[in-house]
Amino acid sequence: MITNRKHLLGLEGMTSEEITRLLDTAESFKEVSERPVKKVPALRGTTIANLFFEASTRTRISFELAEKRLSADSVNFTVSGSSVSKGETLRDTAENIQAMKVDMIVIRHSAAGAPHFLASLLEASVVNAGDGAHEHPTQGLLDMFTLRERWGNFDDKKVVIVGDLAHSRVARSNIHGLVTMGVEVVVCGPPTLIPIDIERLGVSVETDLRKALEDADAVNVLRIQKERQAAGLFPSIDEYARVWGVNSRVLERAKPDCVVMHPGPMNRGVEIAHDVADGERSVILDQVTNGVAVRMAVLYLCSGGAAIESTEETEAAEAKAAKGKQVA
Repeated sequence: MITNRKHLLGLEGMTSEEITRLLDTAESFKEVSERPVKKVPALRGTTIANLFFEASTRTRISFELAEKRLSADSVNFTVSGSSVSKGETLRDTAENIQAMKVDMIVIRHSAAGAPHFLASLLEASVVNAGDGAHEHPTQGLLDMFTLRERWGNFDDKKVVIVGDLAHSRVARSNIHGLVTMGVEVVVCGPPTLIPIDIERLGVSVETDLRKALEDADAVNVLRIQKERQAAGLFPSIDEYARVWGVNSRVLERAKPDCVVMHPGPMNRGVEIAHDVADGERSVILDQVTNGVAVRMAVLYLCSGGAAIESTEETEAAEAKAAKGKQVA
């Protein structure tokens, strides 16, 4: 478990020690993906159900790969063709799945608080893969892991988060995690897409992107959903790209080694320019790679695993235990 937690529902309220432990464990697991045989027996015998009530590509595949590389047994749930389409409630769905003796549930849901609701009902561990506009904790962790991998630590760093702050679960998890680790966080975007009380989370607000990027060590670019423009929250897509789009010109205000992040999927030419997304500053594909290691760490620790120094030690311990059973 993560200290005394068997669930990962969000980064809000987590301590710096808990976050560091997760990142350290992810670092130990990342090496697994570089092997010819990408597998360790850390969660052999553990059954994990992936409940995705929303469409997902990166997060879902990343969790499935993490589960397979830990040797867990996993089952996948989709709304289409399930009893949910016949009117079954979330509670009934989850309780029926748990009745099949599932050990852990990974859930993505459009309703904020859905993972917390399940955690209050079920014996299984619950991992939040994104709930409404609330949090996306594993995305926040993989973003921090990517930054720590680049920087070494979080000392004296400034991160700018730009885009739709009002509806972004990615932004909230990043803010909670980065502020806890002592990072200066600046949020930027159209005033209509910035919550009026966001400063209480420990961030500063700047609507001028050029000012926000001054001396920035990293910029995390959030996806702009076109339905926001249809709702009149900003004048037009072209206007957004002109004023708040991250391009090579505005990045000149940031530090020379400032890195560019994006949780995906990207709207190229809107919130991020093509040359920036594919440029030397971009760590976007590194984020995707690191997502598997981070989710391996989350699943392992939430299942009750102890912190490890290396995956080789995990394998050695498992082999020793298996040998002992054979002798007995």
